[in-house]
Amino acid sequence: MTMRNISLPLFFGATLALAPLSHGADFLELLGLGKSKSTNPPAVVGIGGALTQEQMVGGLKEALAKGVEKAVSSLGKPDGFLKDAGVKIPMPESLQRVDKALRTLGQDQLADDFVASMNRAAEQAVPAAAGVLGDAVTQMTVADARGILLGTNNAATQYFRRTSETNLFTRFHPIVQKATEQTGVTRTYKSMMGKARFGGSFLGQEATDLDAYVTRKALDGLFVKIAEQEKVIRENPLARTTDLLQKVFGAVGK
Repeated sequence: MTMRNISLPLFFGATLALAPLSHGADFLELLGLGKSKSTNPPAVVGIGGALTQEQMVGGLKEALAKGVEKAVSSLGKPDGFLKDAGVKIPMPESLQRVDKALRTLGQDQLADDFVASMNRAAEQAVPAAAGVLGDAVTQMTVADARGILLGTNNAATQYFRRTSETNLFTRFHPIVQKATEQTGVTRTYKSMMGKARFGGSFLGQEATDLDAYVTRKALDGLFVKIAEQEKVIRENPLARTTDLLQKVFGAVGK
């Protein structure tokens, strides 16, 4: 689960924040999750009997870092969404009628290009997640951490979604807006929608607010990938690549 360089021209500066990872920088530092300097923290009972609060929270920070690393590296690149059936953003249901009409008229490429442009916009937004998720972890309480460790295979992912989704939407949305504005196919498609006889009001909210639709789907894909990595760390000891991860997640099952 190592971080790969992300090379997407239009990351609007996000790549600058991620670039140092290729030189071995700690992804925890990028998230703003540096190691605690506290000493002699109290022990946490009920989880292996030997974890301190610092170790418990620190282990979750490392697990988050790994999950975000993988999510960003796999989604925040060309075809990250488009070529992954598990997260690919489809034509909104409210536009299926338009899609069918275009294909009937032999305009398959226009419909395909529109779907591709939505996925490209999502790929550009994903790197903005690191800072927002880092903020969520700094606010995690010991009770939160204990509940997550003893929870389901996606308990951490659900915590981050619950505490960060609104802020992530706010961060992603303007990036998606800028990306769709720069994509000629999307502008053309929106123009066609405006001229269609059945109109956006008939087709529903997604027909007139595609940016919000793409933003929501981008968040769905992000959390899918983070959850996958959380599950791997919990279930596969070989995925626990640091002493702290081994100690913390190894103690959960004891």
